Amino acid sequence: MPARYQTDYQVGQDNTQRWGMDIHHPVFWVSAILILIFVMGTLMAPGPAKEIFDGAKGRSIAYFDWLFMVGGNVFVLFCLALIFLPVSRIRIGGVDARPEFSTLSWFAMLFAAGMGIGLMFWSVAEPTAYYTNWAGTPLNVAARTPAGADAALGATMFHWGLHPWAIYAVVGLSLAFFSYNKGLPLTIRSGFFPLMKGATWGWFGHAIDVIAVLATIFGLATSFGFGARQAASGLNFLFGIDPGMATQVAIIIGVTFIAVISVVRGLEGGVKLLSNINMGLAAILLAFVIIVGPTIAILTAMGTAATSYIENIIPLSNWIGREDDKFFHGWTVFYWAWWISWSPFVGMFIARVSKGRTVREFLIAVLLVPTLVTLVWMGAFGGSALEQAQHEIGALAKGIGEVSLAMFQMLENLPLANITSFFAITLVLIFFITSSDSGSLVIDSITSGGQLDAPVPQRIFWATMEGVIAGALLFGGGKDALGALQAAAITVGLPFTVVLLVMCIGLYMGLAHEWRFVQGPKAREKP
Repeated sequence: MPARYQTDYQVGQDNTQRWGMDIHHPVFWVSAILILIFVMGTLMAPGPAKEIFDGAKGRSIAYFDWLFMVGGNVFVLFCLALIFLPVSRIRIGGVDARPEFSTLSWFAMLFAAGMGIGLMFWSVAEPTAYYTNWAGTPLNVAARTPAGADAALGATMFHWGLHPWAIYAVVGLSLAFFSYNKGLPLTIRSGFFPLMKGATWGWFGHAIDVIAVLATIFGLATSFGFGARQAASGLNFLFGIDPGMATQVAIIIGVTFIAVISVVRGLEGGVKLLSNINMGLAAILLAFVIIVGPTIAILTAMGTAATSYIENIIPLSNWIGREDDKFFHGWTVFYWAWWISWSPFVGMFIARVSKGRTVREFLIAVLLVPTLVTLVWMGAFGGSALEQAQHEIGALAKGIGEVSLAMFQMLENLPLANITSFFAITLVLIFFITSSDSGSLVIDSITSGGQLDAPVPQRIFWATMEGVIAGALLFGGGKDALGALQAAAITVGLPFTVVLLVMCIGLYMGLAHEWRFVQGPKAREKP
């Protein structure tokens, strides 16, 4: 291996074995202390904490909207370019590496970790919100018109299509490549080795990994809070159970308990198994909605969503002279910051399960396949919701009241509503668990210095912490604390946008090096 990829850094060299855990200094301790400070401060003053972080989030979105938008566009173009370049033939893990998981299980894990719980929450609520002008309309298209319905589907696809998955792909491919091909630790900092060399293992690398841990734990805990709200709303919808704080915290406790069991079982017996189950249940629910719902309208909505997405992807990607400020800042820039804040977690998990794939296989699977699946899902659930709203059927005709109820309000107007709503609750809870599992595995890796299999006590610690943080903030601070947590996660997305842009440069340098010296035709011709 050429000298510039030699490093005397060894995985675990800065680690201490304590309490059955493999603790990497100083990332573990700094992350734990900062998380503790945030939780204690938010619990003592949830209102002021929310105000502080809302202010930081607002300034990030208002003053750096251009950076989020430029970054999102660069990531898409970069990933599409890599698919067609010669380096796309590079195999992650080396020329003889083979995939650890079947293609179907791989897809299931990608989707469950990346967006599963979000699609359950927003696939009905978001297009309905745009159509009824609940919080702004895309490109100022008139609300409650046929054009408004088309724009609603296209804008929803824009937020859940190529851009977010490109963000995940950049992080995932970088980590997988540098870990499995170059022997570097499975941590965010490894993507900077071509640029930073030995400094990667110093304070700069520590800072990158600490930010990644904070982004992951805050993002997961926020999703826990939203998932608990939706599950509680569903239980109230079905069984009349009080959807208040006690029920939401009880859901978090139950999910955390199952997640701990799953994370102890590891990838094969935990995340993979649950992801496969969830994809099966999601497929059943999707098929049911398409068959018994307004089938023609759903199929039309799929075509409309695709057409509107393609037609509007450039106007929606533009940040100059936008007049739809409420939509642009409140939805698009917010989403980009959110996806970027989630990228360390989802990207690293994708890297963890992608050994043996070529770069082209990886990018097509991570970028294009989920976009197509999302198109079908949004067409079915969003199309059904818009059909009801347009024809004054049910609660959605009045717009969005409680976001967590939107899915159940749509299902209420289809046959077997109680059964499908129970299915939906089950899906939310399992997505909940798989997100916790995959997030725990990611944090385990970062806080153990990049090891692929952290000790069981360490897995239990971080899986428990995710639930404890979400439950404590929800119970002790209510919506203000959850809002502060979400605002903190979004704020972390700003510095991480720069991190990802630099990561693209490091990744291309690494791939070019691999193609020239290891896996390219000229490298293989050398004696």
